[in-house]
Amino acid sequence: MVSTAPTLRLERALLREGARLVIGMDEVGRGAIAGPVAVGLSVVDLDTRTAPEGLKDSKLLAEHRREELHPKVAAWSRHAAVGMASNERIERIGIIAALGLAARRALDAVREEGVDLIGAVVLLDGSHDWLTPALGDSLAGALRVTTKVRADRSCAAVAGASVLAKVTRDRLMIERDAVHPGYVWTSNKGYASSEHYAGIATHGASALHRWSWLKQPGLFDLDAPVAEIA
Repeated sequence: MVSTAPTLRLERALLREGARLVIGMDEVGRGAIAGPVAVGLSVVDLDTRTAPEGLKDSKLLAEHRREELHPKVAAWSRHAAVGMASNERIERIGIIAALGLAARRALDAVREEGVDLIGAVVLLDGSHDWLTPALGDSLAGALRVTTKVRADRSCAAVAGASVLAKVTRDRLMIERDAVHPGYVWTSNKGYASSEHYAGIATHGASALHRWSWLKQPGLFDLDAPVAEIA
């Protein structure tokens, strides 16, 4: 049987072509109706060894397996980070711009560690480059962005980024469930489900919901300061 485990084949090809680093990047929470969007990144170079055993796209892993892999992926990556943009920010600027903001925060976290990103290539899952418009002057000339459909399933760095983002966001939503009970976020993590909608019907929308996605305008004051994850 042919293995479907993600490999470093594409990442190593990009490195041999001259990339100083390859930054696998993936987002989590884009389609949720509550909570932030998260973008994870995993940096690899020519010295990076084979990915941790069992690594897959986070959507293909059970929750306990993602938790087991999280520290292994963080240790395996040359550098790792997760950036987020809040539900309020999504409402203010839109989901695509919020993805870019979250990605910039992840990249800035790596730069704050002293990592030089000049000459690096960012490998995005999918076919749409939503990152380049968000890079700004300081990074636009430093990074090259490339996309690959289903990179989260074929490229180890992107799969690793997916696990990092998923575990980080899931933990946050579980914590927030204790603050805003009734929506079963411990299970659905802010995504649409019958239990989640039942909670909204009973309790109304919370401060972490994306109110326009629920077609309930007026739940937030758009001129108010952005809370929690800005």
